[in-house]
Amino acid sequence: MKIIYIDLDGVVADFEKGKKNHPLSNITPYIGRPDKLPGVYQDLEPIADAIASVNILLNHKDFDVYFLSTAPWDNPEAWMHKRLWIAKHFNEKLVRKRLILSHHKHLLIGDYLIDDRRFNGASEFKGEWLHFGSENFRNWSAVLNYLQIKI
Repeated sequence: MKIIYIDLDGVVADFEKGKKNHPLSNITPYIGRPDKLPGVYQDLEPIADAIASVNILLNHKDFDVYFLSTAPWDNPEAWMHKRLWIAKHFNEKLVRKRLILSHHKHLLIGDYLIDDRRFNGASEFKGEWLHFGSENFRNWSAVLNYLQIKI
């Protein structure tokens, strides 16, 4: 089985839209630090096709799937909200204990990391980094196609 790590914000959950629509986003001390916005991770909308695509991977016999996200150190409620977000959008039996929160993604061992940003060790990941949103992996359809999964 191939191990796949999937980032949350910007890959599965629409953090950009969430921070833009948050009522405190233009207030100090949150300007330039949207990751500190209270409750910002709680009700993010899913990225287009993300839920269906991740469900395909979660149910695929050839893949062992984990969510690998970074939660802001200065916003402890974000850690809880990320876990609750996953439980809200996916079958609990498939995702139970499959959330890893780390500021050092390069330390994990696996085959693929699907992440939209190079930070927190994503670009140094020892397996293959699928740079979500880039020219080669613009959307979930491109990711599934690369992984040779027929929809």
